[in-house]
Amino acid sequence: MLRVASVNINGIRAALRRGFGDWTAQRGCDVVTLQEVRCRVDDLPEDAFGGYHLAYDPGSLAGRNGVAVLTRERPAGVRTWGADVLLRAPGEGHTRLDAPDDPGTLARGLSRYAREGRYLEVDLADAPLTVASLYLPKGGLPAELQRPDRMREAPDGGRKYARKMHFLDAFARQLSRARRTARARGREFLLTGDLNLAHTRLDVAAWRRNQQSEGFLPQERAWFDAQLCPRTLVDVVRRLHPDTEGPYTWWSWLGQAYARDAGWRIDHHLATPRLARSAVRAEVDRDHRGVRLSDHAPVVVDYDLG
Repeated sequence: MLRVASVNINGIRAALRRGFGDWTAQRGCDVVTLQEVRCRVDDLPEDAFGGYHLAYDPGSLAGRNGVAVLTRERPAGVRTWGADVLLRAPGEGHTRLDAPDDPGTLARGLSRYAREGRYLEVDLADAPLTVASLYLPKGGLPAELQRPDRMREAPDGGRKYARKMHFLDAFARQLSRARRTARARGREFLLTGDLNLAHTRLDVAAWRRNQQSEGFLPQERAWFDAQLCPRTLVDVVRRLHPDTEGPYTWWSWLGQAYARDAGWRIDHHLATPRLARSAVRAEVDRDHRGVRLSDHAPVVVDYDLG
């Protein structure tokens, strides 16, 4: 059995204060993928990741983004989109950044995001599997939907929306390449992470009034549709919970959203078909000992590879 978890920790130091270290020690995961680590390499807390091998792309934007993959064994291969990556074994205190394995030619349009700390993939040493951690841009609203009296941020003329759609267009090509490359190497492929996208009505508690909200726009949902196919990538959690509202993975800190379970399912496991069929259990850890680790919750899936 291979247990894989994905969680946007919204800052490693804040997550550690909320019990992230205890959660990783108790949960028994073989692989943990992280998004929004949000920490310079030199500032990573000592023993932040317990007994795991760490692969970490911090990105170049101070205090933002940063993706990582934690594994029990040192990974057989590590790839970013060209950025240097921190590789660290358990108990090591060094802060060496290594050049990752050659990712090959990036898909058209992706190079502008290459050093933002948004994507990292590893080849597991103890299973024929490539696991990726993705932090996709949050985006915004198109210009025609922006109403100053209904927005917390100042209108930007659709700039953030356009940037996200550009990223999605480029990433779709790169995702197809990554999946095919894994297959050519005899590996299954698993994309995990915070996609900042909810796919269907079951993925948003208040879906009716959120149809014109970023993360649930028709254009975004159409992109998600295009990535899923029984022959390419499968939404693992939805396969195991076909009729469930949620299970939600993100709740606003504001109001009573968490208490009412008025959340969004925007953190995902997307797997190649054979791997998806091996999934036997999928859970969302809403809290750990009564404490939320982040505004997101870990998505934990057990894969029976035996």
